[in-house]
Amino acid sequence: MEIILKEDIIGLGYKNEIVNVKNGYGRNYLIPQGKAVIATASAKKVLAENLRQQAHKLAAQKAAAEDKAKAYEGVALEIPAKVSVTGQLYGSVGVAQVVAALAEKGIEVDRKLVTMRDAKRVGEYEAVVHFHKEVEVKVPVTVVAENAEEIAAEKAAKKQTKTTEEAPEVVEEVSAEEPVAESTIEEEVEEFLEAKAEETEANE
Repeated sequence: MEIILKEDIIGLGYKNEIVNVKNGYGRNYLIPQGKAVIATASAKKVLAENLRQQAHKLAAQKAAAEDKAKAYEGVALEIPAKVSVTGQLYGSVGVAQVVAALAEKGIEVDRKLVTMRDAKRVGEYEAVVHFHKEVEVKVPVTVVAENAEEIAAEKAAKKQTKTTEEAPEVVEEVSAEEPVAESTIEEEVEEFLEAKAEETEANE
């Protein structure tokens, strides 16, 4: 169904825009909450006249949004979070953390204007601040490990353990005493017997 938004709804549209939504979402939520009206022919005609009369006001709103956006020039956020050795976060980093990080830099913003997919790992992300349908600011967000030293120590310990387990076992080879050849023994016996025989003959 077609509806006319009466306020900004991030991800759907901005005030006075005509958008299409599912019947259930429009009739059961947006319209009863006063966030939209059905876009009938008469409602569209009234909207067009209102926009014509409000053109100056809308231009002023856009200019105000552009002024707010200037505060974000050159702004980049680094948000520390506790992570595992694999880089996986214990939890996640999202809009709430981004708003808090901006506040630390002296920039106050309504969290409803900010969108960012939740970060589950350390790395580079991007938050978007929606000031106006024609004015959005992209803020680079880097999620880093707040327990980097602890992780480095744990990785080093695991590497040492792995190295020790993979080290080849050194076995000392003990050379066995070389056996005496049987032929040598026989020769010595024969020589002994021959010597005895010669001694006996000499005595006779």
